[in-house]
Amino acid sequence: MAISQELLDLLVCPACKTPVKLTADEKGLRCATCRIVYPIRDGFPVMIREEAKAET
Repeated sequence: MAISQELLDLLVCPACKTPVKLTADEKGLRCATCRIVYPIRDGFPVMIREEAKAET
């Protein structure tokens, strides 16, 4: 299940409030400012800082 563009337009990084972008593999949402990736699990973005991983 893909995340809709309408939802992507609303989502921001909870740490810095920068809009997030879908990663190339569509398995995460990337914050360019914080350089972290929030996971997408079962079609739902997990926007919890503790769940995010450093960008590789």
